[in-house]
Amino acid sequence: MNALRDLWHGKLALPVVFWNWAVFGGLIVNLTSSAAFLFLIMADRPVIATIAGYVFSVPFNVVVLVGVWRSAASYHGDQKWAETARLVTVVAMLLFSVT
Repeated sequence: MNALRDLWHGKLALPVVFWNWAVFGGLIVNLTSSAAFLFLIMADRPVIATIAGYVFSVPFNVVVLVGVWRSAASYHGDQKWAETARLVTVVAMLLFSVT
């Protein structure tokens, strides 16, 4: 729970938040929820499919987006990397959330 709290408050290093949480974590959570959605749609369970497709991925995407945004604000390196991480995360999390 401390890791999620630190993520939310932007207390983790930007490279850790971006690569571990946004990229790798985002792929795992969103691919898993998409697979569950497709499996349940094929099983003719559209309501459960919708819940499975969005109940985990959307909250995860919001928390990660906030974490990247806040970590980027306190990043001490070249600010182009902080802004790039923000932009890539916004685009990716929006795409992951609607697909």
